[in-house]
Amino acid sequence: MFKMKQSSLADALSANLAAAPVQGRSPWRDARERFLRNKAAVISLILLVLITLACVFGPFFLPHTYEDTDWDAMSLAPTLQNWHLFGTDELGRDLLVRCLIGGRISLMVGFLATLTSVLLGIVWGATAGFLGGKVDSLMMRFVDMMYAVPYLLIAILMVTLLGRDFYLVVLTITVFSWMDMARVVRGQTLSIKSKEYIEAARAIGVSTTSIIFSHVVPNLLGIVVIYTTVTVPGVILTESVLSFLGLGVQEPMTSWGVLIQDGCGVMESTPWILLFPAALLSITLYCANYIGDGMRDALDPKDR
Repeated sequence: MFKMKQSSLADALSANLAAAPVQGRSPWRDARERFLRNKAAVISLILLVLITLACVFGPFFLPHTYEDTDWDAMSLAPTLQNWHLFGTDELGRDLLVRCLIGGRISLMVGFLATLTSVLLGIVWGATAGFLGGKVDSLMMRFVDMMYAVPYLLIAILMVTLLGRDFYLVVLTITVFSWMDMARVVRGQTLSIKSKEYIEAARAIGVSTTSIIFSHVVPNLLGIVVIYTTVTVPGVILTESVLSFLGLGVQEPMTSWGVLIQDGCGVMESTPWILLFPAALLSITLYCANYIGDGMRDALDPKDR
């Protein structure tokens, strides 16, 4: 009697389990949950979003523009007077609006240069890794030659010859920031191209171009996202260095690097001209690095 009840209970339980739908877990959902558990990465993401929104929309709500001069408030310390919350520079220009406009330029250069360098690196690295042989050797030797070129010297030469317009600065940074991505993508492609689904695509006659961009590149998305978040702060810092050397955007337009360069000359008498843009740049770089670490841990938890 007891055995019959046990068997009937087991049958009922197995029937319920068979009737219940099995819900799978998405890898991206797991990655999102791991990222949200990383408090430093989440706080950094919130801060970076707030800084970006302030740089994009903040100047529209301020009573000054980045080139307005107030001759009665030259080198004014931070004050509520006339909404000079960050003070003014030696020409009487409001430092708050110039910091926001400068952040807009620095962030735009950072994101655009990162986007173009990532796209170029993906195409170059995936093509070299998938084709292999002499093509791979030739393409990667070109990358090695680019590494051997003195980056800062050539960047200064390009900016001097081509000009200091916004898009030329982006082009200059892109030329020397795609090689790392190309190497990373090539290494991942070498391990992917021997997978069964790649062999199946070859067997049914799928073209090489379609295999690279339809099967190889989508499977590189995780490492690309991780490396992109690491590249952004480096590109922003490069733009700031060029601007600090006087090779960035031209006056009256500004960036964080230009503002830091201006503040270094008067840091003893008016330190706020240096402190505010330097603080914004530092916070942005720290946030981007913490977000990159969080993305790496979320997308590839085995590396922790």
